[in-house]
Amino acid sequence: MDKIMELRDKRVKLWEEAKNFLDSHTDEDGKLSAEDAAAYEKMEADVVEMKKAIDRLERQAAIDRELDKPTSKPITNQPENAKPAGGFRATDEYKQDMLTAMRTRFRNISNVLQEGNDQQGGYLVPVEYDNRLIDVLNEENIMRSLATKITTSGEHKINIAATKPAAAWIEEGGALTFGDATFDQIMMDAYKLHIAIKITEELLYDNAFNLESYVIEQFGKAMANAEEDAFLNGDGKGKPTGLFHETLGGQATCTTNTANISADDVINLIYTLKRPYRRNASFIINDQTISALRKLKDNNGAYIWQPAVIAGEPDRLFGYALHTSQYAPAGGAGKPILAFGDYSYYNIGDRGSRSMQQLRELFAGNGMVGYLMKERVDGRLILPEAVQILKVKGGA
Repeated sequence: MDKIMELRDKRVKLWEEAKNFLDSHTDEDGKLSAEDAAAYEKMEADVVEMKKAIDRLERQAAIDRELDKPTSKPITNQPENAKPAGGFRATDEYKQDMLTAMRTRFRNISNVLQEGNDQQGGYLVPVEYDNRLIDVLNEENIMRSLATKITTSGEHKINIAATKPAAAWIEEGGALTFGDATFDQIMMDAYKLHIAIKITEELLYDNAFNLESYVIEQFGKAMANAEEDAFLNGDGKGKPTGLFHETLGGQATCTTNTANISADDVINLIYTLKRPYRRNASFIINDQTISALRKLKDNNGAYIWQPAVIAGEPDRLFGYALHTSQYAPAGGAGKPILAFGDYSYYNIGDRGSRSMQQLRELFAGNGMVGYLMKERVDGRLILPEAVQILKVKGGA
């Protein structure tokens, strides 16, 4: 391909030289001398021949690409019926065979499971399981309900407008001024999160025990807790970068007037956030700080806390929704205590499906079976100004 581009550049230059030669050697009647005509025809012939050479190389490259394609695909044992929409992981057969494999310590495996087979004994979670696990994560993890979720297949680049051009008034006939529009990039990777549980063989072999619900619930809650902690407090080293990160999280431009939070501090925080972000803004706060906020009153002695009037709706503070998390910082001198912003600018990147693996021999001696669930995920606030952080007065 580099050779083709090189020849194209040479052909363009050669044609420009031929046209310039013709312009400079033509007399007033548009005629050339016999010697100049021969020279021009030679240059023109070279341009035509170079086009033929380029065409040959392009045909050669096309043939090479065709020959590089695989001539066959691996043979796999699949049911005779047509593959259903969503793949075999979405079928009831796959789900039942997954449960059978788990209860028999993966000794009884049917052909339906071959789609998810790997050399380590791992199996892709059936589609229904995966969706229900996401439901658990969304319910337990406040950041998954507030942030923007994307699915990535590799390292993901997010383009950010670093600076924007500004308009300026000029006098009639005055000189124009030009502003620069610059752009930056944020990279999202995928960090591995795993959860392992142990199940006694008695429970595993007892069909009366709802193993399916137990596994999904335990995995879902554990994953949700680990994710929410990382999405809020992660340092970006082997885990996502949290919303409260000192330099890569929200902007910590507000500080309380005293060691205790007041209504004035909350108002200052709200109006530090730029107006466009306030449209979809809400608070994130630790459970321990709620007690102090619920006691805040206005000048008329009325509590500024607004309890939700509809079941399932969040409480409100100064008209904005308030979300609580046990992983949000609890404050302390110089420490963050409250976040306010539009959390859709926090991106959560999921890398593919979750997988389950049986730990065959690790717990064999004590009559238990282990199961391991793994996922790869990253999170990053892509626009720090969209979230403002309130810190407690005192400390560095």
